[in-house]
Amino acid sequence: MEKPVSDIRISEYPLFKRGKVRDVYDLGDTLLFVATDRVSAFDFVLPSLIPDKGKILTQLSKFWFDFTAYICPNHVLATDFSQFPQPLQKYRDLLDKRSMLVKKTKVIPVECVVRSYLAGSGWKEYKESGKTSGVKFPPGLKESDRLPSPVFAPATKAEEGHDLNISFKEMKKIVGDEALAQKIRKTSLKLYQKASLHALSKGIIIADTKFEFGLDKDDLILVDEIFTPDSSRFWPLQSYRPGKSQASLDKQFVRDYLLSSSWDRNSVPPPLPPQIIEQTAARYFEIYTLLSGKTGL
Repeated sequence: MEKPVSDIRISEYPLFKRGKVRDVYDLGDTLLFVATDRVSAFDFVLPSLIPDKGKILTQLSKFWFDFTAYICPNHVLATDFSQFPQPLQKYRDLLDKRSMLVKKTKVIPVECVVRSYLAGSGWKEYKESGKTSGVKFPPGLKESDRLPSPVFAPATKAEEGHDLNISFKEMKKIVGDEALAQKIRKTSLKLYQKASLHALSKGIIIADTKFEFGLDKDDLILVDEIFTPDSSRFWPLQSYRPGKSQASLDKQFVRDYLLSSSWDRNSVPPPLPPQIIEQTAARYFEIYTLLSGKTGL
C-alpha cells in the first residue's frame, strides 16, 4: 500500500475543477480525471485519507464502464497510462491507476439515483411522507426493506450543501426535454438491473446507487463514476436482515462511525482513528475484488 494522495498538482495543464474527491484538469480537447484518497461525509471533506481509495474508485469504475457500455456509452477515452499525453508521463507515480482521460461533455445537473431498498435519505423521506422522490410506497415498510421494484429517484446536484430529492416531474423541468428525461430514467434503471444481477452473483446487494450523465453532442453518455463504494450502498447478501441498518462495504461505514462520535456535523470534522481508516480501506478493497474479480489494483 502506497502513501495516500491528498492533492494533485500538475503544472502543465489548468485545473478545471476540484471536487470533494476528484481533481479534474483541462487538457484542451479532453479532461483528466484524477481520484485522490480524500473522503467526504455529511458535505465535509475529512482531514483523513483512505489509502488506495482513489485507485479503487478509478479501477472499479473502469470495470463497470466496460461492463455496461452496450447499455449506455460513457466518457472514458483512456485508462492505460501509456496512452496519456507526453507532458503527463513524468507524473506516472502520482497518476497511474487513479486517473483516466475522458470526453468533455455538457453535464446534466441532476443526480440520477436508483433505489431498490429503503435506506438513507429514501428511508428518512418514507418515514415522513410515505414516499420518496414523489413515488408513493405501501405503508408499513421497515428500514432496509426491498421495494416492490427498483425506483428512479432523482436529486438536485448541489455544489455545496445537501442534494435534495426531487420528483420526476421536477427533474423534467431541470432537464428541459421530456424525451431526454425519459431516456435518462430508462437508462438508469437498465444500468441498475444489469449491475445488481452481477453483484448478486457475487453475494452483494446494491441497495441504491447514483449516476451522472452528460451530452456528447446529442448523445447521452455516462460520466463521473459508477457503482463504486462512494456512489452506492453495497450490502453482503448473507447478512441482510430488513428492519435495521445493514453491514456495508461502502462509505456508510465512515458515516456510521461519525454518527457515533461526538462530532456535531456542523464544524470542521475530526481525523478518523487509525483503525477506522484501516477498516474502511479493507472494505473498499474487498468490494473491488468481489465485484471485479481482480485480486490487485
